[in-house]
Amino acid sequence: MQRTILLMSLVLTQVIFAQDQVKISLDDVLARVQESNASIQVSDQEAKMAKYDYRFSNSVFLPQISVSHTGMATTNPLMAFGSKLNQGILTQADFNPDLLNDPDQVENFATVVSVEQPLINMDGFYQRKAAKTTMEAKELQAMRTRDYLDFEAQKAYGQLQLAYRAVEVMQKAYDAATANLNMAQNSFDQGLLQKADLLEVKVRVTEVSDQLKTAKSNVKNASDYVAFLMNEQGNIVFEPTQELLPENIGEEVEATLENRADVKAMDLVSEAYKANMKADNMTFLPRLNAFASYEMYDDQIFQADSKGYIVGASLSWDVFKGSQRFAKAGKSKTNYEKAQKEYEQYVAKSTMELQRTKRLVEDAENRLQTSKLAMEQSEESLRIRTNRFKEGLEKTTDLLMAEATYAEKQLAYYQTIFEYNQAQSLLTFLTKE
Repeated sequence: MQRTILLMSLVLTQVIFAQDQVKISLDDVLARVQESNASIQVSDQEAKMAKYDYRFSNSVFLPQISVSHTGMATTNPLMAFGSKLNQGILTQADFNPDLLNDPDQVENFATVVSVEQPLINMDGFYQRKAAKTTMEAKELQAMRTRDYLDFEAQKAYGQLQLAYRAVEVMQKAYDAATANLNMAQNSFDQGLLQKADLLEVKVRVTEVSDQLKTAKSNVKNASDYVAFLMNEQGNIVFEPTQELLPENIGEEVEATLENRADVKAMDLVSEAYKANMKADNMTFLPRLNAFASYEMYDDQIFQADSKGYIVGASLSWDVFKGSQRFAKAGKSKTNYEKAQKEYEQYVAKSTMELQRTKRLVEDAENRLQTSKLAMEQSEESLRIRTNRFKEGLEKTTDLLMAEATYAEKQLAYYQTIFEYNQAQSLLTFLTKE
């Protein structure tokens, strides 16, 4: 049975690590996440879209210019007379009533260059301001997404380190359990150990073997998540080049929220709604626009024997459009007030998360020393009980309990290191400007 368990463990190891195994550092992970992560790319595209929306608002200041060339043939009395007039080819004979009422076919080709220049559009000015504020908010949100993926990458790398540590612990526990099984088997063969005790040791070996398999599976799971964050394709198992150790012990992080990118973005979103509210209120005011056109006519295509221009200005005022504008203005005001409340709620929640994370760091730091001492004590206890078991002075159950306790305390210690490092990373993320 012992050989069967060992063979199963070796087969599992080959299956788990049959993929390409690549050593990787935390700096490499952070760099590749920033370069290739899909969420970062999506947030960057959203920022670009907001930038183009802002460029679209340039129409508030810039003219609209269009050029057209139109050709037609007509026997319509009004159109035929007007076409000849535009071409400058009217003669006295064209005023003959018979020709006016029943003209021959007239060809007309017109080339028109039109220019429309906005002068005063108050609603457009505020819409442009809202677009600019939204663009700035999206840029800050994209920056915050990068900060979050930095934090997430550090967390994933820590999980990978913890998974490898767990494999090391369980491998040592498995080796120790196998050695104890050999001793138990020898004692049983000599008649110094009961069969029930031998079976209990074998059960312990099987349990540790199962835990080792689970630990190796967790290595693959953690590696897959690191690969996902880096947008990496392929069957690769990553191995950390850095050990899982406590970082920045006792280091204090300045806790501020005002200049954090996501908080500033929420404030800008509120300002954008405020600008939209003002824009909707400004639709009650008139608009002033200038226009001009230069027109060229001929009875031949792409010719211009006759020319003329139009220059003017238009003052328009939608005095009443049912209740549409009142409803829209009321809705935009409600949206602004909602955005203000959401900003206040977001700041309050962020403050709560920051205070909680500071306590998490303190608690995890306090547990570090305790869990380390517990691990050292359980290691010494296991050493003593192992020596006594070799001499026949220790019960099998006590030895197995000492083995399990030592493995448990090691895993608890490394878990505490992981939790402390993650709390520190989270605190840095929550206070990063």
